[in-house]
Amino acid sequence: MEDAQRFHDFMQRIEAGEKIESTDWMPKEYRDLLIKQIHMHGISEIMGAYPEKEWVTKAPTIRRKLALNAKVQDEIGHGQMLLRLAEDLSRPYGRGREELMDDVLDGRVKFHNVFHLEAPTWADAGVIGFMVDGGAIITQAMLLESSYAPYARMLKRIVAEESFHMQHGESVVLALAEGTEAQRRMLQDAIARWWPAMMYFFGPREMGPSSKKMMEYKIRTMTNEQLRQKFINRYVPRIRALGMVIPDPNLYQDPDDHVWHYTDPDWNWFNEVVHHNTGPMSQARLALRRQAHTEQRWVREAAFQAGQVLQNQGA
Repeated sequence: MEDAQRFHDFMQRIEAGEKIESTDWMPKEYRDLLIKQIHMHGISEIMGAYPEKEWVTKAPTIRRKLALNAKVQDEIGHGQMLLRLAEDLSRPYGRGREELMDDVLDGRVKFHNVFHLEAPTWADAGVIGFMVDGGAIITQAMLLESSYAPYARMLKRIVAEESFHMQHGESVVLALAEGTEAQRRMLQDAIARWWPAMMYFFGPREMGPSSKKMMEYKIRTMTNEQLRQKFINRYVPRIRALGMVIPDPNLYQDPDDHVWHYTDPDWNWFNEVVHHNTGPMSQARLALRRQAHTEQRWVREAAFQAGQVLQNQGA
């Protein structure tokens, strides 16, 4: 009876638009959904650094190298902040950051489809910033209204930094669009590679049970299709203004309701990639993550022990 009353009071706060703090009582289902969302978000930020990391040393100028390196550092930092948030929520289950990071190596947590894909040219590095980070901003701006206050607060910083990442990608894309014919072809090829992935990026039209529950709890406030429509509406004129072609002959906007119609991505292929890590670069990037996390675990343990010694000495 006490828990039923607590749940009733909790939902009244949610409906009233109040924010939930980490110290507040929350239903187990709400906590679990937050962990699932924030854990996946944090892991995706970390895994998202790898496609661009490949281009830091190959970027065409020192200025581009420095900018891309700074972006990679930001993405890893976002992941670490989000994992700290997930760790705090996971404390009742006795799970820390090490276990949360191990989950991606053991296949217990997914990361975004786009980070399983190849980035074979410099144009891909630009399109990732331009389109993928642009799509992430659309999603994360929606999450700024999340009912969980610590997540919403953290996202203010992340969204601000992602806007710089998108501008970096836009700068690369503009330079290529204004370049030689070979550079323009390279850009067109990259857009053709990434457009179907971006249609999948926001998830299926019919949301699953977890996503619907997150809507009820106001962890998220827009549907997958609303986010995708917002992306298409924003990026169709941008891509066409570059003189590039969107690789979807079925793409058009209904003049009456202004809804965009598009070719569905290969849902089965992308689902297989995300759920079973079968993408063209999935295993290579997981191997890099394993090397960084598992093989260098002793460094983190040594640093922790040194910190404990210093703390004890200070006491």
